[in-house]
Amino acid sequence: MGIFRFLNLSPVQHSVALGTVAAMILSGTYGSRWVCANEETTPYQLFVDIHADDGGTGTASDPLPDLAAAKRTIRQRRDAGAWPVDGAVVVNVAPGVYAADSSLRFGSADGGTESAPVVYRSTQPGAATLQGGVTLKASDFRPVRKALDDPATTGMNPGVWDRVLVCDLSDRGMEFPKVPKSYRAVPPAPWLYVDGRPMELARWPNHDDGDGWARFHEAIDTGLGNPDSEDPAKRQLRPGSFRFDDPRPERWDIKRGVWLCGYWTHDWSDEVIQIAQYDPAEKAIKLAAPHHYGIKGKTWGNSQRRFFAVNVLSELDAPGEWYLDRQEQRLFLDPPTGFADASITLATLTEPILKIEQAKHLRFEGFTIECGHGDAIDVRDGHNVQIAGCTIRNMGAGGVRVTGSENQVRSCDLYQLGTFGISLSGGDRKQLTMAGNVADNNHVHHYGLFQRTYAAGISAGGCGQTITNNLIHDAPHNAIRYGGNEHRIERNEIHHVVLETGDAGAFYTGRDWTSQGNVLRHNYIHDLGVGNTDHVNTMAIYLDDCDSGDTLEGNIMVRAGRAVMMGGGRDNKVINNLVIDCPIGIHLDSRGMTWSQWNNPEHPSWMLEEKALALDYQSPIWAQRYPSLAKIMADSPKEPLHNRFARNVFVDCDRRVCQFDSNVMKLLGKLDVADNVAVSSTGSSASTVKIADITGFSNQDAKIDASGDDKVDAYLKQQNASGWMGIDGWEPIPVDKIGLRKDVYRKTLP
Repeated sequence: MGIFRFLNLSPVQHSVALGTVAAMILSGTYGSRWVCANEETTPYQLFVDIHADDGGTGTASDPLPDLAAAKRTIRQRRDAGAWPVDGAVVVNVAPGVYAADSSLRFGSADGGTESAPVVYRSTQPGAATLQGGVTLKASDFRPVRKALDDPATTGMNPGVWDRVLVCDLSDRGMEFPKVPKSYRAVPPAPWLYVDGRPMELARWPNHDDGDGWARFHEAIDTGLGNPDSEDPAKRQLRPGSFRFDDPRPERWDIKRGVWLCGYWTHDWSDEVIQIAQYDPAEKAIKLAAPHHYGIKGKTWGNSQRRFFAVNVLSELDAPGEWYLDRQEQRLFLDPPTGFADASITLATLTEPILKIEQAKHLRFEGFTIECGHGDAIDVRDGHNVQIAGCTIRNMGAGGVRVTGSENQVRSCDLYQLGTFGISLSGGDRKQLTMAGNVADNNHVHHYGLFQRTYAAGISAGGCGQTITNNLIHDAPHNAIRYGGNEHRIERNEIHHVVLETGDAGAFYTGRDWTSQGNVLRHNYIHDLGVGNTDHVNTMAIYLDDCDSGDTLEGNIMVRAGRAVMMGGGRDNKVINNLVIDCPIGIHLDSRGMTWSQWNNPEHPSWMLEEKALALDYQSPIWAQRYPSLAKIMADSPKEPLHNRFARNVFVDCDRRVCQFDSNVMKLLGKLDVADNVAVSSTGSSASTVKIADITGFSNQDAKIDASGDDKVDAYLKQQNASGWMGIDGWEPIPVDKIGLRKDVYRKTLP
């Protein structure tokens, strides 16, 4: 039986650019240190089986009962000298559900060495499940009709009495925390999953009722303080209120508790806030806690605001909805089809299921990790910790959180997550030391179920992370969010994200001069937003609030709103990109010159020079790597200077190919704009793209008559031609290398 060792990244020296890592991945040498080894060369093995009794020796015929026992056995045998510390160990885990009521912890004593790692693997990929919840049975539920005299059912819609079930949890020793007046991200535990799907907390409107949102137009009290008031109390935020014309709240038991999940002012800031009181005569809803941006404050986007009500017993009216009476510890469920034979899990564990701290050369392969109410895996200060071929799903919080160096998350499927998918951080920004952490060949989708904004599919922070060949889709907000330095984000496919938010990008970074040296290359970003081709509040790549020093090269952006949005940044390179059917091709504004927040102590997140000084941005290492940044304060720092737009092709950008404000137009001489082509595929005059005043752009009619996806294929098939679209030096985009690929862990593609 072969044991694959394919995941180790060669040590990245501090002086080596991450471009070398990317080249290794492309050439296939990346990860080659892990070679296939027969079991004869791996003599130290343990076997785990959920059906085993305590006290086993760990052999195939006398296995251990769980991973914790295997970890203890490895430590004991090493301490006793029976196994060498530098001996490779493989723990073979048989199929079954391994439930955890606390984190399974691994530390510095539990890893291996570079040549001899410790590997935990599922003997059948995906069949060994680490679960952070309590298993329930269908027989634990009884018809609610038999409990109508129970005060817990007061207010329930009589129309569902014949089908709603109730489960009494009071004798299980559980503690259900009180729901706070407001929260963002993960609600208090627990959460219910049936047959591998998260159930919906009883809500109104239901998902299938229009777009699932209720809307209001009038704020009675924004809740915003008056910064000019002499009374300190009046300068503070307070709970706001609004008028809601629909009489639906009259059905709700406000005293029992009703919470509203809403985008209260901005379409990029969600929060759940409890109702304090409802006045039916005035149709006024007063909230129990303030929102940071107020209720219906000034925003860029729709003037109407939206919300839905959650945890409302009277709204328990659709199969798959549930309600938890925390005080009486009763769980009500409108059961989905097939419930009698369903697997039922109540996710209760709020800690990470796997918690790995300061471990080295440790690997987990082929597990399913599910049904916790925190993160699935937390790797802190790890080195060469590898998560490979795992399925991570149905988590209240995120998937895999990684800090440290040379760690990898590879060929995993992550979905139905309350917050993020994968988070990478590490390295030393001040010294520009690369972390070398990698997220490669992962499929991340249907995330951000609870935290609907700024919970990205994959995020990168610190210095020197690599994000390659991932497929990310179906989420309310960002796909990839990054900040810091020297990240490589390449060959990823992104689609159907930013589905319910505005002023948001599939790729997002911002508000930092020093977040430089990041490369976004050969990514395919398409079909963003809600399918409205006129929607331009959605961006493929969003460099927000003076973000500077990034390279956007060879990306394909299709039906993505604004393809590239640059909010006043400098020293960015936008080269060799193909943009198709995006209403706006490139947006560049001068907000650094016009917005009062710039370097204003009253807006600390905007203190751009202060952030640069904290990183010693004029030190020799920074000045050599980012020479333009080193002299920024003597070079009109508020102006969006030294940006380069070259060799880009814009096809059918029917509003504006370039949306430059008046200040930017005056600064064109300080930008590098050359060899860009705007194409009209209809064969009509291309003057409608409005680029006549921008040197470096030319118009042409297309020679290809195609639409939809055929249009993308048609243009890409011709890109190898010399002087393609009239651009000398165009570098063909390697479309066949974008997205997921088959490997030893990923046998099939979605």
